[in-house]
Amino acid sequence: MASLNDLPLRDDLRGKQPYGAPMVPVRYALNVNENTHPVPDDVRQGILADLSTALETINRYPDREFTALRNALASYASRTYRDGDITPDMVWAANGSNEVLQHVLQAFGGPGRSVLGFPPTYSMHPIIAEATGTAWIAGRREEDFTLLTVNVVDDITRHKPDVVFFCAPNNPTGTPVSVETIEAAYDATPGVILVDEAYVEFLPEGTPTAAELLAGRERLVVSRTMSKAFAFAGARVGYLLGDAAVMDAMRLVRLPYHLSALTQAAAVAALSHQETMLAMVADIRAQRDRLLRELPEMGYPTAYSEANFVLFGGVDDPAALFGSLLEHDILVRDVGIPHHLRVTAGTAEETDFFLQTLAKLSA
Repeated sequence: MASLNDLPLRDDLRGKQPYGAPMVPVRYALNVNENTHPVPDDVRQGILADLSTALETINRYPDREFTALRNALASYASRTYRDGDITPDMVWAANGSNEVLQHVLQAFGGPGRSVLGFPPTYSMHPIIAEATGTAWIAGRREEDFTLLTVNVVDDITRHKPDVVFFCAPNNPTGTPVSVETIEAAYDATPGVILVDEAYVEFLPEGTPTAAELLAGRERLVVSRTMSKAFAFAGARVGYLLGDAAVMDAMRLVRLPYHLSALTQAAAVAALSHQETMLAMVADIRAQRDRLLRELPEMGYPTAYSEANFVLFGGVDDPAALFGSLLEHDILVRDVGIPHHLRVTAGTAEETDFFLQTLAKLSA
């Protein structure tokens, strides 16, 4: 059996590790920020009906422009867009937001170009940069994981990146990013600013988002996903909002027919039930806020989070606590930040069990 070292692998990929969130069969999987609520039965039935219709023409290639899905995503994104409507020509979609990010770096990054990010942040950002041959540059965060606008602008001025990645709210910390910081970053560079808003639905009501800055800023793009609030992680649907010219750039790098007919049908069906699907968001926010409140009372200080997870500190030995929780059928995430672990805000029952178990282990 050969190993990677026996293959003519690209030199810049040697020694790298693939993305590897643990996949362990447990009762309480609270490690990858999924929406742990099941999709409601009436929504499942609607999706099945649309999938059945799509299967009637499965012998044909899917709509390369995913027209119905773009229309549905534009309508959905316009719900909270204060500067008019998001039009379909401002929308791109792909197999999860990771593929969206890959398309962006294939178009605007690549060999001889760089992307600036602000670790600790989403672990796939540097991995996608490496996979596209884009140099990864680490910017600065404060000790509480926040971003200072003056430091962001200074990092951009010093490094002159071709692309800047923000994660808002940030993963794995849950930290928000102000629109003022994003606006200042845009003004500081001729490059592309990408704001990863995978957790946008979990922001407090009325919180402005980067999408509100899109008008007149053709180099600003906002990526989102249906994996989190829509409980659609297994369907793999992510999307991008931005200027229509950006979407033309995405067409240059996408694979032909990159979104299957079944993916398109399932996503359109889910979006047609958006009120039902989003009814889960309020409960998830409540569980997140409960974690933010109760974990510090147990001696585990938390990073302020506006996502569907909480990063908590005060952990003497993260590996040991991770293992002890796993022995009790709970899977959380060790994100590599010293003395910290991350837990997803799940259902009330999941939160109960996690907090009760953690209290016993801490006694």
